[in-house]
Amino acid sequence: MSAEHEDFNTRAQGGPGRPEGLVAVVDAAARGRADGLLKVLPFAMMAGVGLAELLTDSGVGLLPLLALGPAFASVACEIRTTALIGTIAVTLCLLLGVYNDSLGTVRTNVTLGAIVGVTVASALASAGRMRYERRLADVTSVAEAAQRVLLRPVPRRAGPGIGMAVSYTSAAAEARIGGDLYEVVTRPTGGVRIIVGDVQGKGLEAVETAAVVLGAFREAAHDEAELPGVVARLEKALARHLSGEQFVTVVLAEVIDEKEIAMVNCGHPGPLVLTGDGAHFLAEPPEEAPPLGLLSLEPEPPVPYRVPFAPGDQILFYTDGVIEARDPFQRFYPLTARTHLLEGPDPQAALDALRADLLRHVGRPLGDDAAMLLLRRRTPS
Repeated sequence: MSAEHEDFNTRAQGGPGRPEGLVAVVDAAARGRADGLLKVLPFAMMAGVGLAELLTDSGVGLLPLLALGPAFASVACEIRTTALIGTIAVTLCLLLGVYNDSLGTVRTNVTLGAIVGVTVASALASAGRMRYERRLADVTSVAEAAQRVLLRPVPRRAGPGIGMAVSYTSAAAEARIGGDLYEVVTRPTGGVRIIVGDVQGKGLEAVETAAVVLGAFREAAHDEAELPGVVARLEKALARHLSGEQFVTVVLAEVIDEKEIAMVNCGHPGPLVLTGDGAHFLAEPPEEAPPLGLLSLEPEPPVPYRVPFAPGDQILFYTDGVIEARDPFQRFYPLTARTHLLEGPDPQAALDALRADLLRHVGRPLGDDAAMLLLRRRTPS
């Protein structure tokens, strides 16, 4: 991979220097500490029971609590470790029975049987947990490979003087992709074409539809001379895939010269344009067009339009998961009031700041996928 491309994990899923990556690292560290505590806890429990049995009246009957050792071990330890902890619990019970002169009594015998039974059950539970973890690791590996194919790395720079940054937050727990999509294609002639879209619905069906759109765009962006031709190719590809009234909202863009960018909008939220002098506006199309999958209902294809994109300007493409994100008081995220967060010198750091602010606004997991792509034209030095 060239120096101009970010690693997929860093770009779309979080990595060093990214809030997503920092959260992932913190979560991994927290899980590591929790696992370490769970592995120490069985020994601490048995030591505590043994000490209490030595210091208190033997009639209190604390020996059955030794079974907590193998029980807790099954949560985090391997089978051998669980069996070892169970053996230690049995040995400790025998030694305490000798010390308290209770060996051979009904109470001690029942305790020994309980510890052995819990140890066997815990070992079986540990074996089942380990099998599940191995299957989960295999599925996760396959899913991550699919994610790298669907959301490929995009360039940090797209042509002379143009910087780029992306952010994707999936609403699905433990998922990194969903029904939102984006892609950047650099044409052999030197032009740059961009797509950002949102598939109706959620889950694997939405991911499959997103894959169809991205695959068609990657081909059409190279072949078609004009953006309306790209849209027609996407509509044709979706016609073979979609059923019923499903649809995909998209906005396509092409950097055409040093002062403007061409767009075609099919039912998608208008990109946010930030000018070099601090102003901002939404680049809404002159005529509304239906989303992909419903274009056949209109007699005319979507009309392309041009938007100013001079040195120092920025354009933020986003999906409705951003502007429809609500805080605990059901207030929508005020995107246009957060433009100051995009003023930093580094596009990715600026977009990260906006994403972090979005998550703070919501205060909980997002209810919908949220994708953002920031395009920035640098001011000549």
